[in-house]
Amino acid sequence: MFTLLFIAFLLADILIRFWLDHRQMRHVRAHRDQVPAEFADRIGLHSHQRAADYTIAKIQFSMVERITEAAVLVCLTLLGGLQILDMQLGLLIENEMLRQLALIGAVLALLGAIGLPFSAWRKFRLEARFGFNRVTPRLFVLDTVKTLIVTLAVGAPLVAGVLWVMANAGANWVWWAWGIWVAFNFLILWLFPTVIAPLFNKFTPLDNPEMAERIHQLAQRCGFSLGGLFVMDGSKRSAHGNAYFTGFGKARRIVFFDTLLARLNIDEIEAVLAHELGHFKHRHIIKRMLVSFGLALAFFLLLGWLSTQVWFYAGLGVLPQLGRPNDALALILFFLAMPVFTFWATPLASWLSRRDEFQADRYAAGQCSSDWLISALVKLYDDNAATLTPDPLHSAFYDSHPPAVLRIQHLKHG
Repeated sequence: MFTLLFIAFLLADILIRFWLDHRQMRHVRAHRDQVPAEFADRIGLHSHQRAADYTIAKIQFSMVERITEAAVLVCLTLLGGLQILDMQLGLLIENEMLRQLALIGAVLALLGAIGLPFSAWRKFRLEARFGFNRVTPRLFVLDTVKTLIVTLAVGAPLVAGVLWVMANAGANWVWWAWGIWVAFNFLILWLFPTVIAPLFNKFTPLDNPEMAERIHQLAQRCGFSLGGLFVMDGSKRSAHGNAYFTGFGKARRIVFFDTLLARLNIDEIEAVLAHELGHFKHRHIIKRMLVSFGLALAFFLLLGWLSTQVWFYAGLGVLPQLGRPNDALALILFFLAMPVFTFWATPLASWLSRRDEFQADRYAAGQCSSDWLISALVKLYDDNAATLTPDPLHSAFYDSHPPAVLRIQHLKHG
């Protein structure tokens, strides 16, 4: 019964996403040859058509990727791939902790190896085709190796800790595992700006006194404790522009992509940061973290129950081994299957995110001219080849930010 339920949800996931993707492509193609009136005086037809072509190309690529991921999922579960891996590692490794770590590592390595060609194609063909990619093959390999090292350095202790409490903490292991997960997230927040991010990019203090003064004044008005202003060499990987906050407490810092600074003027940059500070003022980040931790606890509680049910393993093509722990199997099956059963929550998460974006926009409009933010958004839409004419249903399901036309209208009319 559980097997049939899994297949039904998997097929529903694939079919609904494909239907939405086809709607998006049809809608974008239908509006490819006319710039929306709100943008007609700022974005040329060529840029609008480029954005449409980029959007369609990304969707076509994602459809191939999604089919491949579904095929791999079925091979690992219903066709017995995970069962074979578990049996073989059981013959090769006697130590139970090492065997289970090896099983998780083998699955992650397999998924990573399958995903690597897609990542390379995305950068060197799709992104390059539209002028965004600046990653060299050498840098791509270096990034891949660094990512692997960082993942092993921070991920292996996390997984080992969770497996240990599953084996030794009795019925309370769920709470201990959740506590480890929460602590791990705070550790990453602390390590990312000063240890992890510098492994991939160069960060230099912002060398623009006028801009720095404007930003400090804005942060002061918003009650934001600022630990530093930095510029990141994002241009060595991509032509896309961005800015973000990182760290917490007195260590919070603002990071600009150099591509963003090259495109926006001081007024526009202040408006973009006012929007980001709107997220801070409305406590969106804290709320999202609390929701994330709450969901993690719910998932751990669900995993705690499922890990004791034979039908959970058998329904996904695996027979739990007698006389030895199956904790790694439970973790793998849970994280493989859970996205299949929770895809329906995507539009709810998207709606909540769009609501936060509107709130942040309104806050930014109260801190500086809304015209500055509109001007910055138009430039970013143009530079990043974001479609101005998404399908409404596709947008409602997926988009974490409001559609461009709707967002500009809200800024203009409050």
